[in-house]
Amino acid sequence: MKKTTQFLLLTVALLFSATIFAQTVSGTIVEAGTNVPLPGANVIEKNTSNGVTSDFDGNFTLNVTSSSGEVVISFIGYNSKTIAFSGNTDLGAIELESSQFGLEEVQIIASVAVDRKTPVAVSTIKAKDIELKLGTQEFPEILKSTPGVYATKAGGGYGDGRINLRGFNSENVAVMINGVPVNDMENGRVFWSNWAGLGDVTSSMQVQRGLGAARVAVPSIGGTINIISKTTDVEEGGNVYTTLANDGYEKFGFTYSTGVMDNGFAATVSASKTEGDGYVDGTEFNGVSYFVNISKELNDYHKLSFTAFGAKQRHGQRQNRHTIATYKNSERGRKYNGDWGYKNGQVTHIEDNFYHKPQMSLNWYWNISENTTLSTAAYASFGSGGGGGTLGSDADGLDGRSKFTSTEYRIGENGPLDFDRIVDENIANGALGSSAALRASRNDHNWYGVLSTLKSDLSDNLVLLAGLDWRDYKGIHFREVTDLLGGQFIINDDNENNPLFAAGVGDKTDYHNDGLVGWLGAFAQLEYDINENFNTFIALNASNTSYKRIDYFNYLDSDPLQETDRYNFFGFGAKGGANYRINANHNVFVNLGYFEKAAGFDSVFLNFSNDNINADAENQKITSYELGYGFRGDKLSANVNLYRTTWNDRTETETFQQPDGTQATANILGVNAIHQGIEVDFIYRASDKLRITGMASLGDWRWDSNVENVSILDEEQNVVDTVNLFIKDLHVADAAQTTMALGVNYSLTPKTNLILDYNYYDNIYADFDPSDRGEVGPDAWEMPAYGLFDAVINHNFKFGPFDASLTGRINNVFDSEYISDALDGSGSTANTALVWYGLGRTFSVGAKLNF
Repeated sequence: MKKTTQFLLLTVALLFSATIFAQTVSGTIVEAGTNVPLPGANVIEKNTSNGVTSDFDGNFTLNVTSSSGEVVISFIGYNSKTIAFSGNTDLGAIELESSQFGLEEVQIIASVAVDRKTPVAVSTIKAKDIELKLGTQEFPEILKSTPGVYATKAGGGYGDGRINLRGFNSENVAVMINGVPVNDMENGRVFWSNWAGLGDVTSSMQVQRGLGAARVAVPSIGGTINIISKTTDVEEGGNVYTTLANDGYEKFGFTYSTGVMDNGFAATVSASKTEGDGYVDGTEFNGVSYFVNISKELNDYHKLSFTAFGAKQRHGQRQNRHTIATYKNSERGRKYNGDWGYKNGQVTHIEDNFYHKPQMSLNWYWNISENTTLSTAAYASFGSGGGGGTLGSDADGLDGRSKFTSTEYRIGENGPLDFDRIVDENIANGALGSSAALRASRNDHNWYGVLSTLKSDLSDNLVLLAGLDWRDYKGIHFREVTDLLGGQFIINDDNENNPLFAAGVGDKTDYHNDGLVGWLGAFAQLEYDINENFNTFIALNASNTSYKRIDYFNYLDSDPLQETDRYNFFGFGAKGGANYRINANHNVFVNLGYFEKAAGFDSVFLNFSNDNINADAENQKITSYELGYGFRGDKLSANVNLYRTTWNDRTETETFQQPDGTQATANILGVNAIHQGIEVDFIYRASDKLRITGMASLGDWRWDSNVENVSILDEEQNVVDTVNLFIKDLHVADAAQTTMALGVNYSLTPKTNLILDYNYYDNIYADFDPSDRGEVGPDAWEMPAYGLFDAVINHNFKFGPFDASLTGRINNVFDSEYISDALDGSGSTANTALVWYGLGRTFSVGAKLNF
């Protein structure tokens, strides 16, 4: 009997113990305010090493070792949370507040897409990954493993990188910083050198391919790059950091946040200095970047936030491409650059870039009621700077060739320019002035805008977003003399108001004009959640763009043509989509849209003049639709997207002379392109230590049809010209139509990570202008395919009371030689193409100390 009792007691004890150890704590971790899942968040049983990470939907289940206690939930960039449990506990939705004050409100203005809810193809890169991988790369290159992206360093100068998205260049890819569009108001381009240092202050970067989630009217034919800067940290702290790299690269910086103080104020400041010699010859650079955010929570209803950031930089450029033979015959190989030389023993740039573009915004967040908020950003940007180049330069005996490009003025056949020879010749010219000099093409601007978004929960399932977008822009364009190269002056005969002016350093030359652009837009979007698994939206926008031009050189001050009228162009867009979560693992989405994009400034004022105005410039017409599928499992997350975008009536004009001698313009329609393809990307968590990422993007981008026998008629209906463009089935150029990537992130130790990335590019065609294809000819030259390996190792450790990290990076590990950019040449062959070689092996080592 005694043995039986002992056996029963032992059995009960074992069952009780098993019950204890079988107890679990579960929940779903999401971002406060947006309910975006936070995959990879850490959940640890307090005072133990027992823990798990959340899956792709933010879900977790932790087998706990005690019947009661606490779990600590943490995620980089968010405030940790400690929650008590007792027995089997389902904590439900656990909201983590961002560690950045005001970030939620910024995301409303910025149209941030939500995974598995917003029906668009989207990839998000967080600050941690940017910090790990960026190093000395150009900011757009951090996106190179994203489907549909082709990013290069272009000529290789600091800040000269470029990006194409689904085959569209920067003019047709919207770039927004905190919801504010930054594409140039006149031509739509994005100059990344204006934002040098942006990687230091980015909280997250989202690539929304195709139509995207932006509600404002922006040029997102290929997609939208949505950059969210840091705001200010909730808790006091900061860091200091430094990076050393190849070719004399040095970077030093710091960040400090006050945290939210008792009076409701919070402030963050960040600054860094960067300089180096550049991998490519003659691309020395220096830059200072800065960031300031000051926030104040006035009460439960109002919050103000002021942000200012920018970078003052100057760098030498490799502006002009060369044939492959030129690089091969040069001692410097792929580092060769013909746009620099020596003057009095000092490096002097023929081509360089200098710019300072501070951007400031004051954001006001108003909680009107429990269901309605108003977010308004008033912003201003003042750009100052431009790019270097040459004046004059023809010489006797050179048959019209330039001193700046002639081998006779080089130190060696393909060496740097001998500026001293030009200086000596200009001195000898005496009273005749300089025959060759240096200048800068200035593109200053003043830009003001207001973007306001009202968000109202009309019901539990219906949300209205509506707002206004106002912008005013003045571009100030002129050239100025920067170096007379030993001469006393250089003759400028381009100013009608002051002909044959002897221009000195600082004087304007060649041209001087202002471009005035006005913008007023309105947008509205309805989001209807049929249930928690079925989300839909429809969005409308409309905008009026106005252009005006003032020319101070080509017309006398008394000439009425010096200042034009304002010309208005109406654009609009409509898009909609739906996302359906089939179950916890599968979702599908569809979106479609149509919008018309107003012609650019140069398409209205042709040939840089005020007397040849294309007042009836046609809108470009874009239709896009997309089908997507997503899978979220415990270990695997994957997406598949099919897309098709038709780009009709690309701006094409023909200028001709009327019988009365006046100039007239005809808009030629039918220059159309089709961009279609499939994109696949995935993340596989093989174990707690190993994460594998990958993507494949297969595009088919071609010009759709020929434009044949288009008659150009004058006012008397006489045929004055016939236009032919033979472009049907030619590949859209300037970006890889096939890209693939594979990445491995492995935890060597709990504090040491090794990252290996491989990127592959194929089907890249040399760039060409379809307007030049007046005869039937071959496809553009296809550049050789290439692949590149990158490696990163990061180690975190304690340095006294501080958290510290060391990061080493190697880009192009195997020193592969490849051509990244090309312009098509005669006959579309490798021998005639003008190219830029990509950079060889580069490295950087960085250290960061957090306090």
